[in-house]
Amino acid sequence: MGEKHHAEYTSFTSDQKSEVLQTVLDYYSALSAETDNWVANLANASSLVWHAYHDLKIPVNWAGFYVLDPSHVSQLVLGPFQGKVACQTIAFGKGVCGTAASTKETQLVPNVDEFPGHIACDGETQSEIVVPVVVDGKVMGVLDIDCLAKNGFDEEDKKYLELLAQAIATSCKW
Repeated sequence: MGEKHHAEYTSFTSDQKSEVLQTVLDYYSALSAETDNWVANLANASSLVWHAYHDLKIPVNWAGFYVLDPSHVSQLVLGPFQGKVACQTIAFGKGVCGTAASTKETQLVPNVDEFPGHIACDGETQSEIVVPVVVDGKVMGVLDIDCLAKNGFDEEDKKYLELLAQAIATSCKW
């Protein structure tokens, strides 16, 4: 098998969610083997997630990261992403991203209108999943994915995205 061109990592050949998300993990592993730079790795992870969900016909409208703000230890700042422009900072404990950061637990939100304190960077978002990236017990950032449909994500997404967050935590020099 010949060497893959980087752009080929955004092509997925299955319509089974588990296979596509496993492929995201495999592709991330291959791409992150080239660098431990967190900006590069989060940018590629954002692209992989964005293209995977679009290939699955799941209407994701934002996929990316908020990272620990070096000037505020209890605040996230916008990191690499795919989608429309977004909120630039989010305090720990505020909204879905801030809740994931403060609790260190994945937030699977089937209907954002029912999440107390939801921050609507894009008013079209209907559901969301946010997975913390934890290194040595400290949240370094969160993976945030928004969907235009209610119930856009489920336990299968949670499982694979948590594995992706673990891979990110161990492959990046923070």
